[in-house]
Amino acid sequence: MALSKELLDILVCPLDKTPVKLTPDGSGLKCFACRRVYPIRDDIPVMLIDEARIEAQ
Repeated sequence: MALSKELLDILVCPLDKTPVKLTPDGSGLKCFACRRVYPIRDDIPVMLIDEARIEAQ
């Protein structure tokens, strides 16, 4: 089961409250403001700052 469009529309980065977008491979949600990528595990987004990784670009 993939994430619903309704859920994707309301999810924001917990750090800066910027909307997040699904990564191209579907494994995470990326905040383009702070470059954090929040993982998706078992179709559940893990929106914890400590669990996110920071991408270079």
